[in-house]
Amino acid sequence: MQIGDWLGKDNELGTDIWTKKYCHEGESFDEWLDRISNGNQDLRRMIAEKKFLFGGRILANRGLHKSGLKVTYSNCYVLTPPEDSIESIFETAGRLARTFSYGGGAGIDISKLAPRGAKINNTASETSGAVSFTDLFSMVTGLIGQHGRRGALMLTISCDHPDLEEFMSVKTDLERVTKANMSIRVSDEFMECVRDKKPYTQVFDRPESNQHIEKKLDANAFFQRLCYTNWDYGEPGCLYWDRISEWNLLSEFPDYSYAGTNPCAEEPLPAGGSCLLGSINLAAFVRDGKFQSEEFTEAVRICVRALNDVLDEGLPLHPLPEQRESVTDWRQIGLGIMGLADMLIMLEYTYGSPDAVSFCDRLGKLMMDTAINESAVLAKEQGMFPKCVPQQIIDSPFFKENASDETRALVAEYGLRNSQLLTIAPTGTLSTMLGISGGIEPIFALSYERRTTSLEDHDQYYKVYTPIVQSYMDAHPEIENEQGLPGFFVTAQNLDYRNRIDMQAVWQKHIDASISSTVNLPENFPENDVYNIYMLAWESGCKGVTVFRDGCKRLGILSTKESEKPADKTSSSEDKRGAVEDVADNVVGKKRKLMTGCGSLHCTAFFDPNTGELREAYLNKGSTGGCNNFMVGLSRMISLAARSGCSIDKIVDQLKSCGSCPSYVVRTHTKKDTSLGSCCPMAVGWALTDMYNEMQAQIRGIDDEAPEEAPVREIKNPCPKCGAELEFQGGCNVCKSCGWTKCE
Repeated sequence: MQIGDWLGKDNELGTDIWTKKYCHEGESFDEWLDRISNGNQDLRRMIAEKKFLFGGRILANRGLHKSGLKVTYSNCYVLTPPEDSIESIFETAGRLARTFSYGGGAGIDISKLAPRGAKINNTASETSGAVSFTDLFSMVTGLIGQHGRRGALMLTISCDHPDLEEFMSVKTDLERVTKANMSIRVSDEFMECVRDKKPYTQVFDRPESNQHIEKKLDANAFFQRLCYTNWDYGEPGCLYWDRISEWNLLSEFPDYSYAGTNPCAEEPLPAGGSCLLGSINLAAFVRDGKFQSEEFTEAVRICVRALNDVLDEGLPLHPLPEQRESVTDWRQIGLGIMGLADMLIMLEYTYGSPDAVSFCDRLGKLMMDTAINESAVLAKEQGMFPKCVPQQIIDSPFFKENASDETRALVAEYGLRNSQLLTIAPTGTLSTMLGISGGIEPIFALSYERRTTSLEDHDQYYKVYTPIVQSYMDAHPEIENEQGLPGFFVTAQNLDYRNRIDMQAVWQKHIDASISSTVNLPENFPENDVYNIYMLAWESGCKGVTVFRDGCKRLGILSTKESEKPADKTSSSEDKRGAVEDVADNVVGKKRKLMTGCGSLHCTAFFDPNTGELREAYLNKGSTGGCNNFMVGLSRMISLAARSGCSIDKIVDQLKSCGSCPSYVVRTHTKKDTSLGSCCPMAVGWALTDMYNEMQAQIRGIDDEAPEEAPVREIKNPCPKCGAELEFQGGCNVCKSCGWTKCE
């Protein structure tokens, strides 16, 4: 099988994601399947059928340790929270850097650090407070590279901490803590004070200085400010900590506690904890309008075993001793889902409707019971996890809600192989590669706007339908545009937030870990209703939630320097080698004016009038200097490559493989007038592609078949790789044009 057979010949974005992120040094698709399945034929079949994918770290790294690479299979860790000492704080920063260097994301809770103004025994006399160290951890995250991206970090603090208000306001300064997500751990008692408009007492004891610090907080007033901050900036999110602590398989273990969550909040973990991720594609189990339940239960069993195999294989590969110890003791895995919205559309259920919620209730319980059952069978074969006490698992309310009588009997006799089984991660890159919806999110939009430079020297946008929408329209040719789609095609932008929370809540009933969740809101969403979202999520039994409003001030965490780019396959010509050809006088010239980080750039290209192939290119900056000399040299090399027989797609692929230019990125986010790309060579590549496509259309005489043009609009949240609009899904920024994501 070839990668094009797996993803579809027209899925260039998916192919590019696979090639750049998961394929190792040019291995074939079959070689990749062999590597990540490690001889498990059931697993290999599941992946080949697009029913399941491991998390990104496993897809990229499995088996590479044999060649001496320092890699981990885990997407996420939670570090032991720093103690209230300068030594512990900086030791934590060092452990964070080491975790990032292996490719893992991390969560850190700072609730043990003394509040601002507390007495300390050094020359400072009093501490700068817990929140001051968020900048340190964010800086470490920005410094440590991970194969062309930066680490992912979650910072949390308890509602009991006197510095809570300061923590809440950090993200209102767009220059601070730009490399981390932030969430507040709120208790049921705190939320009751919010609801009832009662004061809440925050307490911090510091034995070192014999201090007992108390602070009265107007809980409702604070929460109203928190909701406004979320409406305007998209952070910090809320973690409903009592629900996290009480709704899982370990709630009756007296000495067990969660230390924090991973960067996208779907994995509450103990100190040093880690989790391996994998997601089942629900859409792959719908056939002829029916969900194939037996195939699904078989898949859950195969995936639970596969994740346990990876856990054993990856045990010695964790960066830190505390992580290896925790994983050995608790053996957490995180099997989740993606493609939920696609599945519901294929079943003709409206996302969030009573019928959809009822179906997901049954499906979620089936998934959880099957996973527990298979983990018990594994415990029979290989032994239970070392800290397992079967009766304490059976006594947990979560187990009682989700386990069948057969499963209960198995666990009573054999225990469980894993202390944690199900989670729902964002799956931004994975779902984009497959062309499906991510996690439990609704489809973000019915169509997208792809940007290109027009003859008038300004950007134009062309409509591209979301794959599930395009597939439905192809099957129903009477539907000419999205206005003709049936009512079960709802999107994140027009979905009632109550239906969105209902869907999350029903899945959380059957997920022992948590769910990475973002409620996407339209720009005109009422500010006061954010309060209602958070209250409803708490009352409905969700473990956490965040919101992201279109047009809010937060532009996302844009810290990547990735050089990976999707290659536009605009030419089918084979690479040719030979002498450099001369250029005739009858070439056809085209010109584009580009806007770059340091001013205008003029790109002129000349094409063969008969074949439409690129022959020469000339680049000229609007200013002089070294950068202009570089442009001249670049244009000479482009021309030489074209006249030597290199196809334009090969030339453009090289141009798009350049890194980000700081001045280009800054101008993209300030003046918002840069051309597509994140540096001058990338912009030139996009322009050459645009001119080439225009030339080919002229030769074939099909100008009337140009894509439908959409209205021009401002890019509010630009992708750092290609400049297209980012989506915020499941706690993670994702680009649907080039596949960039800050997660995975």
